[in-house]
Amino acid sequence: MSKILIVEDEKAICSELVDLLMKEGYEADYIREFKQVKRQILQSDADLLLLDINIPELNGEILLRELRKESDMPVIMVTSRNSESDEVLAMSYGADDYITKPYNPTILLLRISAIFKRASGSSNNLCYRDSKVNLSKGTISKGDEELILTKNEMIIFNILLNNRNKIVSRDELMTALWDNNEYVNDNALTVNISRLRTKLNDFGYENVIETRKKQGYCLI
Repeated sequence: MSKILIVEDEKAICSELVDLLMKEGYEADYIREFKQVKRQILQSDADLLLLDINIPELNGEILLRELRKESDMPVIMVTSRNSESDEVLAMSYGADDYITKPYNPTILLLRISAIFKRASGSSNNLCYRDSKVNLSKGTISKGDEELILTKNEMIIFNILLNNRNKIVSRDELMTALWDNNEYVNDNALTVNISRLRTKLNDFGYENVIETRKKQGYCLI
């Protein structure tokens, strides 16, 4: 079980994050005392750090720079500020990703999952049934057959695959597409789902995307 440590001074947010992460199967905890916070992080044996930029005692970006001298622990910077210069600075100090408040829980979980997959060397290659899924190429292949998906179709399929046998709402799918700079309205999402279904049916996976009325979609 992967452990995630939260460095955030708002306890209500910390509690919400711990609940969210534990429901997804992660072990989660947060820093309660901000003196000698770097030492606490290094002693935590965490697999990933959610680090707020604005924390007591020490600026989060400075803490990250100091942390990088001793650890390559994956770090996602969390901040209420939303400027390109903040993002560039955080990434230059060694952050693996950057997300702003108020953040979407689905997007946060997807980014955490992506970091862990990159760390394990499997970020671009997943499996579904008897097929291999290549995210970077946008393909699903089995034997000599290869199914090519559009960017939007692969984003949708990847989210459904990461939540296999769970319901994913339409709002979650549209938010994920928006976060990838793909403008999609409700009608366009329906079209993309329909095209993805057709392609999967033709590839031998019939009726694998179920529609749960007034709830969303589920990949089985």
